[in-house]
Amino acid sequence: MLSTDVPAPLAASGQLLLVVAAGWEDRAARLQCFERKAASAAWCREGEATSVMLGRAGLAWGRGLHAPDTDAGRHKREGDGRSPAGIFPVTALFGATGPPPGAGLPWLPATSNLKCIDDPASRHYNRIVDQDRVDSVDWASCEDMLRTDRRYELGAVVSCNCDPVLPGAGSCIFLHVWESEGAPTAGCTAMAPAEMRRIAGWLDGARSPLLVQLPRETYERLRGPWGLPDFPA
Repeated sequence: MLSTDVPAPLAASGQLLLVVAAGWEDRAARLQCFERKAASAAWCREGEATSVMLGRAGLAWGRGLHAPDTDAGRHKREGDGRSPAGIFPVTALFGATGPPPGAGLPWLPATSNLKCIDDPASRHYNRIVDQDRVDSVDWASCEDMLRTDRRYELGAVVSCNCDPVLPGAGSCIFLHVWESEGAPTAGCTAMAPAEMRRIAGWLDGARSPLLVQLPRETYERLRGPWGLPDFPA
């Protein structure tokens, strides 16, 4: 079974993005931001809950800060169309027009050379790179971080399957603008443009922001052991 020990990274965080879906297969979910001033303080809601879209196949356990799930359950794999469930740091912002006012995370300007590598055979797998600054292009596929649609107009990097990276366990996981309301993603978590701007301006790296994504039944089971706040109905 998944360990119910309180993860130390969650205990140390001052900002939390909590996403809860009805079930593992659901493509739609709700996101609520929380913050607290100290590790011993209670979580307080920041803003209102908002609708988000998940992967086209729902959720699967990703590789994050939570203890591994030893059940023979769902595990995130490259190309499975599932968003990662678990606890993940939010580490950077990216986009084409510049960071929003007040943004407190590192900024990655999206250019035609900025790529996120989703080829498990590449030594750069699950990393964002400037292709002009690598010794050789060893990947057969990648995500263009400068897109012609609005989805990567503004986004945040979710640290899933990192430290170390396991080839094939999922790559290029972001918070970003949705294609349209009701349209699922390939494995990211997407939302309305105004909500993405609000969250990007609120995130502060000094407060160790975390994304926690779970289906409702698993959230209810782990809420107490993990020290999660109450999620609005």
